[in-house]
Amino acid sequence: MSAGDPLDRPVYATGGYKPFGDFTIADAEAISRELTAATGWGPTARVAVVARGWSELAATMTAARAATVADLDAKEVIAFARRLWVVPPDGTLL
Repeated sequence: MSAGDPLDRPVYATGGYKPFGDFTIADAEAISRELTAATGWGPTARVAVVARGWSELAATMTAARAATVADLDAKEVIAFARRLWVVPPDGTLL
């Protein structure tokens, strides 16, 4: 992938930031659980979609026998990066 590679994007995990490509199944499951716990009604209901995305990333990694996100197909990495806001919509949060 290129210099703007989503695999290199820093994402917060328990203990600090690390590149998205280094995330493991356990990392994705932990983030899913954390976001699910924060989900409520009203504006926080939107968090459920992202929590499900992390759960689906973990399931995809398990099915692919991928140790890290970097082991997935490039198209899957890009799709999950967008869905999980690793790569913000339209390329920026501003």
